[in-house]
Amino acid sequence: MSAITGAAMVAGIIGRPVTHSLSPVLHNAWIEAAGLNAVYAPLAPTADGFRALVDGLRGGVIRGVNVTIPFKEEALAAADTASDRARLAGAANLLLFRADGTIHADNTDGLGMLLALEIQAPGFDVGAGPAVILGAGGAARGAAAALALAGVPVVRILNRTADRAESLARDIGGQVTVAAGDDALDGVNLIVNATSLGLGGGPGPDVDLAKAPETAVVLDMVYKPLRTEFLQQAAARGLRTVDGLEMLIRQAVPSFEAFYGQAPPVNVDVRALALKAVGESA
Repeated sequence: MSAITGAAMVAGIIGRPVTHSLSPVLHNAWIEAAGLNAVYAPLAPTADGFRALVDGLRGGVIRGVNVTIPFKEEALAAADTASDRARLAGAANLLLFRADGTIHADNTDGLGMLLALEIQAPGFDVGAGPAVILGAGGAARGAAAALALAGVPVVRILNRTADRAESLARDIGGQVTVAAGDDALDGVNLIVNATSLGLGGGPGPDVDLAKAPETAVVLDMVYKPLRTEFLQQAAARGLRTVDGLEMLIRQAVPSFEAFYGQAPPVNVDVRALALKAVGESA
């Protein structure tokens, strides 16, 4: 294990809950393999304590943080500057603390999603047809923005609360629309679960996957368990599936680069380590 001194580069992840997060497993494995004097730690503020925590980290003593449920929209609001993709999404999963006291926001969720699709659904053309996103929170915003930028002809938002779906569609605009009912799956090319439903082994989204074409690909952002109930239903239907762990790994790479100034080492199998951490096999 690399020695940690008072000069350590510090980063972390903020969420509530955050105990389930595998991000510390990924980042600290990369840190050790690279021999860095660095650490990556989980932070769990109270439900209304996110802004106070983030403002207290200004100044660059901590390099930055990843942000997960339910704080991604608040993360963008807390920032002084933001990348185009974070602004389009209306949410951020990465905050960088500058030495001058400012905070820069980015969103790597969509990038991670697209890369995971390339890896686990080889040959899949994301722009070949409509996509459906289940949920309308920060993760859904990142996915919708990425799909819109990737040229997906229609991005349908299906959410239990219509107001949030309408707000997301209005903010991103263009080909992003609000859907209702199982008709949302008509002719769909990609289905993305961007909710927390299924986390910890609970029931997944209440969507009838029999309505989807046999050529559709299903991606679940939930990665604990790896094979969620939703992905099991999709596989039973004969649909190709992409798991949330692959997306997590791919979105973590640009974060590591931003925190520590170098790409993560390629000689460590972080996927295997993450699966071991949750007691699963590949």
